[in-house]
Amino acid sequence: MDPTLRRIIVCPNCRGELADGPAGGSADGAELVCTDCGYGYPVRDGIPVLLVDEARRA
Repeated sequence: MDPTLRRIIVCPNCRGELADGPAGGSADGAELVCTDCGYGYPVRDGIPVLLVDEARRA
């Protein structure tokens, strides 16, 4: 993912920082995990899906 994009996106649930998550969080194995609330957001075809309804809850 583009480093510039990584610096500006935040968790839509709590505005916390997003970090790379463990493999297996989505169909292509990538996800971003909030360091505050723990929600995991899938990355599909290189695009983060930042919808709370699509998030994996911790």
